[in-house]
Amino acid sequence: MNILSLFVVVPVLMIIALFLCKGMKAIRTVMVTGASVLLVLAAILTILFLQQRAAGDTAEMLFVDSLVWYAPLNICYTVGVDGISVMMLALSAIIVFTGVFSSWNMNMAKEYFLWYCLLSMGVFGFFISIDLFTMFMFYEVALIPMYLLIGLWGTGRKEYSAMKLTLMLMGGSAFLMIGIIGIYFAAGHTTMNLLEIAQLHIPYEFQRWLFPATFLGFGVLGALFPFHTWSPDGHASAPTAVSMLHAGVLMKLGGYGCFRVAIYLMPEAAQQLGWIFLILTGISVVYGAFSAVVQTDLKYINAYSSVSHCGLVLFAILMMNQTAMTGAIMQMLSHGLMTALFFALIGLIYGRTHTRDIREMGGLMKIMPFASVCYVIAGLASLGLPGLSGFVAEMTIFVGSFQHTDWFHRGFTIAACCSIVITAVYILRTVGKILYGPVQDQHHIGLPDAAWYEKVSVVCLIVAIAFIGMYPSGASDIISNSLSPIIAKLNF
Repeated sequence: MNILSLFVVVPVLMIIALFLCKGMKAIRTVMVTGASVLLVLAAILTILFLQQRAAGDTAEMLFVDSLVWYAPLNICYTVGVDGISVMMLALSAIIVFTGVFSSWNMNMAKEYFLWYCLLSMGVFGFFISIDLFTMFMFYEVALIPMYLLIGLWGTGRKEYSAMKLTLMLMGGSAFLMIGIIGIYFAAGHTTMNLLEIAQLHIPYEFQRWLFPATFLGFGVLGALFPFHTWSPDGHASAPTAVSMLHAGVLMKLGGYGCFRVAIYLMPEAAQQLGWIFLILTGISVVYGAFSAVVQTDLKYINAYSSVSHCGLVLFAILMMNQTAMTGAIMQMLSHGLMTALFFALIGLIYGRTHTRDIREMGGLMKIMPFASVCYVIAGLASLGLPGLSGFVAEMTIFVGSFQHTDWFHRGFTIAACCSIVITAVYILRTVGKILYGPVQDQHHIGLPDAAWYEKVSVVCLIVAIAFIGMYPSGASDIISNSLSPIIAKLNF
């Protein structure tokens, strides 16, 4: 069996094993074992990928495998990875693994983890797919469980949030389906393989309406302004591990799809119409940061921060040069890790204080020193402290964006740079409110610090953030080399 297919098979086996489980201990054993296997698979795949590249294999995608599903419409289960896909699989494996430990004491654990595994399967399947139909199918598989995970296990206005998220993402899926069907027929309706379609030329008269539909379809999932409103409500109501997977990985499907499908297959329209979406993404970056400043709920602060950071991903992709697009993928990795860390810590704090309102907390550094120090580290990564992943990603984006000499691109780049200052405002404000000063609620005195399973989750994420921050060339070289075919298409 192709190693890539194991990323889909393992979650399926986990689902089957969960059906057979009786008791919490067995459920935890299945989840930890399965998540560990996925993490090991991601590490092995990265090593094998680097070995093949070092051996001189210059193919655009490695480990390619294909199986015909429905011949009349040329639908195949076709998988393959380049360096970008490998990095996304590694990110997904880390988030899934740490999410299991953050869900250690979840109610109705069997049912919860069944949907969690299905969500994971959709995410992994999306990143390994190079067939448009297969990619869209896994995209939908990843979205469907979100409704139940939020609606059943969430908090606050969970039914409203679940319905809003589902309706808006399904609306985006409608645009995406139109775009995919249009690409298939405009390319001669002979293949749905991304690599094969890229070798064909889609006429510009088709590109000019297929590109906006496709970019918008994926952009909704990437919290593109003004279609971002589902994200803060979804984050605020979702259980901890679902928020981690939602912000850490699921939103990355949007950015990944924008450059893998919209930019790569329709480069002429991207060059001509990209400025429209550049304006929207520039607004996302600044608006998301300003919105985070005025929030008082910890989850809403992080949710609007995600709108800003994910907007920066789409912003960098639309700059359409190698440096900026490398920064975009680095930002996807960095944001995925640090937002998962934030949500893990917010879940930890909420589980003890039973509040997410920063006005009702204070002095937690004395009460929960481990969790508090980790929160500070997450905040410093978010505001771009050198030595952590956020600095590397954002600086690469800004350097690449400023390579454009016209004032339209440079003006938006300067505005995006200003978001760093705004980020510092809400991060430092939040840290000061909840960690320092007097204790606001006497019931918080004596609360326990992080348990061992919570420490496993948090430490793994911090190590990954610090590794990328201190050794960025490892990831950036893999990413940059894989961008060459896309850059070549843009320089037609």
